[in-house]
Amino acid sequence: MSKSPIQERAERVLVGGVNSPVRAYRAVGGDPPFIRSASGARVTDEDGKTYIDYVGSWGPAILGHAEPRVLDAVREALGRGLSFGAPTLGEVELAEEVTRRVPSMEMVRFVSSGTEATMSALRLARGFTGRPVIVKFAGGYHGHSDCLLVQAGSGAATFGHPDSDGVPAEIVKHTVSAPYNDAKALRALFASHGHEIAAVIVEPVAGNMGCVPPEPGFLEAIVELCQEHGALSIFDEVMTGFRVAPGGAQERYGLRPDLTCLGKILGGGMPMAAYGGRRDVMQKLAPLGPVYQAGTLSGNPLSVAAAMATLRGITKETYEHLETQGQALEAGLVQALRDAKVRGVVQRVGSMITLFFTEQRITSWEDAKKADTQKFAQFHRGLRAEGIYWPPSQFEAAFLSACHGPAEIEATITAARTALGAP
Repeated sequence: MSKSPIQERAERVLVGGVNSPVRAYRAVGGDPPFIRSASGARVTDEDGKTYIDYVGSWGPAILGHAEPRVLDAVREALGRGLSFGAPTLGEVELAEEVTRRVPSMEMVRFVSSGTEATMSALRLARGFTGRPVIVKFAGGYHGHSDCLLVQAGSGAATFGHPDSDGVPAEIVKHTVSAPYNDAKALRALFASHGHEIAAVIVEPVAGNMGCVPPEPGFLEAIVELCQEHGALSIFDEVMTGFRVAPGGAQERYGLRPDLTCLGKILGGGMPMAAYGGRRDVMQKLAPLGPVYQAGTLSGNPLSVAAAMATLRGITKETYEHLETQGQALEAGLVQALRDAKVRGVVQRVGSMITLFFTEQRITSWEDAKKADTQKFAQFHRGLRAEGIYWPPSQFEAAFLSACHGPAEIEATITAARTALGAP
């Protein structure tokens, strides 16, 4: 199959033709569509084909693409200048709004990406506790900073090995990978290394091995063990923040971590992220404390404007709508699998959803790795042919937006039935 002219041009000047690896479609085959525009629940590519979109810019587009109130806010801010490298009133107002919605975030620091937020939160945790060890969970992705690029573990917790060339072993020797959803393994780890652990970082709803909810008691164990041993609990809510509930997963599950990382929806489609938490911890940051972190474009006024407009646009009715449409999509996909006699599991938390081609419910990375990725690739190509833009990896969650209504859900289920071969 020959490459499109745009793809050929892209591969001459961009590594793999993309600026982020999963966009290259290596997991599903074919060339990615080059998106020209987006509106509501749809995206249109350079060939003029329009798709119903479940990528949603990988999560930020909870209100849909090109939401008028967000665009108006950015245009208004644009008229005042692009960047100042100085404090603005908008930053203060946005911080007040974030701390109101997420009470565990007593103080906030804005940054430009989720990777920057998690990297900085971990540095802060080490600086606050004076300890070296970071615990993450197999299959959890927290950005591409060196200390987090650790090979996914299996079974018992293992000390890290670099999962990328260019990362010295010395960088990850204090990063431990433990099994997701295994509170027993985490307790054993704290029993043997609790005095060394600075923090435990977790996606409270995993989205980077597909949508995998926490088992009852798992998140509670993280928070409790950190409190007991003087470590910090960090909820990476870059994906779940403002999506699965107004206050994120921590509101949905009734927990209060020590630190929280936000991104995606927070920026409303613009580069924006944040980390924040307990006041005594955050006050260890420069200029108040000895832990250094800085950024020229942190709190950029255009991103702040988009963020505030997005948060103001998300209402109680938004979450009710997302839940209703998510339920309808889940039920339709389950029925399509049944009618097609295809083995699969649909997992959903609010407006995050994944269809796994496997026989059993997914609770960990070890489970997720057993999914039939070739079957998923076939399914993905079938959806694309029917005008559905689905994440191009078995291990990425799909997202609904406020613009996905009954017509979009019905069209998606019909397309899924065709892709699965259901009668």
